[in-house]
Amino acid sequence: MSPEQPVGVIYVEDDEDVRIGAVQALQLAGLPVTPFGSVEAASATVRADMPFVVVSDVQLRGKSGTAWLSELHRLDPDLPVILVTGHGDISMAVDAMRNGAYDFIEKPCSSEQLVAVVRRALDKRRLTLEVRTLRSALADRQGSQGIEASLLGRSPQIQEVRRLVANLASTNVDVTIYGETGTGKDVVARCLHNHSARRGGNYVAVNCGGLPESLVESELFGHEAGAFTGATKQRIGKIEYAHGGTLFLDEIESMPLSVQVKLLRALQDRSIERVGSNKPVAVDCRVVAASKANLYELSESKQFRADLYYRLGVAFIELPPLRERREDIPVLFEHFTLEAAKRFERDAPIVDEQTMSLLLSYSWPGNVRELRNVADRFVLGVLDRKVLDRSGSAASELSLPRQLENIERSIIEDALRRKLGDVQATAALLSIPKQTLYDKIKRLAVRIESVKDKH
Repeated sequence: MSPEQPVGVIYVEDDEDVRIGAVQALQLAGLPVTPFGSVEAASATVRADMPFVVVSDVQLRGKSGTAWLSELHRLDPDLPVILVTGHGDISMAVDAMRNGAYDFIEKPCSSEQLVAVVRRALDKRRLTLEVRTLRSALADRQGSQGIEASLLGRSPQIQEVRRLVANLASTNVDVTIYGETGTGKDVVARCLHNHSARRGGNYVAVNCGGLPESLVESELFGHEAGAFTGATKQRIGKIEYAHGGTLFLDEIESMPLSVQVKLLRALQDRSIERVGSNKPVAVDCRVVAASKANLYELSESKQFRADLYYRLGVAFIELPPLRERREDIPVLFEHFTLEAAKRFERDAPIVDEQTMSLLLSYSWPGNVRELRNVADRFVLGVLDRKVLDRSGSAASELSLPRQLENIERSIIEDALRRKLGDVQATAALLSIPKQTLYDKIKRLAVRIESVKDKH
């Protein structure tokens, strides 16, 4: 709610004379009011987070005010609802307050009493909505910062990934993540969940390639007791457990075709049937799938169902291999080194130039996951640099000039970071003239400000 938006009153009374008198009293007090003759008419205008309080008579020709109170509080538990009756007694008032009514007014009441009670309710509603707005803004700000903290790097490729995650997290669309082994598909999936409105629900990860085909169906859909030999009790499946949250299907390309048919039906109907049952169970979950292979190409060769591909293929995020974003290696390695030092209760060693050079030239077939493992060995003092040196000349999809540019950019950014963005000190560290460093910064599009921002 914006600070300028006034909080008003929805007033429900089926006695026209009483309704006109109450509305006039509220309007003379400067309070915006919208009158209705029935709950049914007023209900069409009510929504969660609305800038209104509700004043309703209890005894109405249609739905009663007390019945509406329960519905309103299911919609918004913090909505102030004031009940009015000419037939009330102490027990009714007590029950109404127990059921969540903000206040209870007995007819006939003076205009002053009505206005006073409504003003208190309006003040409460205004404060509630302001707190919600502030919390939402804070969550959005923390969310964008959290995405950057989870998906580290300064390369254009990882910046694009962060942009896509930020844009898609707030939506309910299903997402497919492509990337080689170890590129962090699970990290991106969890990011999408943690920064979505579903973050309060379960994040359920399923490795489709790690399940025996005979267990996949039971694992995903669950089973009833006695559905098969060994099924001694009912079991909730992964899809049902993800209700209200996110279902992450890793290595979905390895899911058996027979199970793909049932998954497609579940996604279309948003309901599942446990093994051994014909009763549908409604499920509301967001599906994030991950694959090493191109699902479209697999569908063209009949190795993956085309209809499931099109059902999942609403939005795509492609994760670049580490060899294509070498400028991120110093930042990632420093982060993993500090993490490992804390985990192993060791001092974090300083990365020397020779080690960094090996890290930058290595081909990283295991991607970020392999880099993390190397950081662990580095902290434990068991890193065999010969392995990195021996594999450094492995084939890369990038041209040699592009690889050299990435390495040079990474070295310069790392040196700038060490010297807190001081170009003169960085030039001295790299043993090159300051003007030469400026030329390289311009040619390689090194952003000094972004380096400074890290401190």
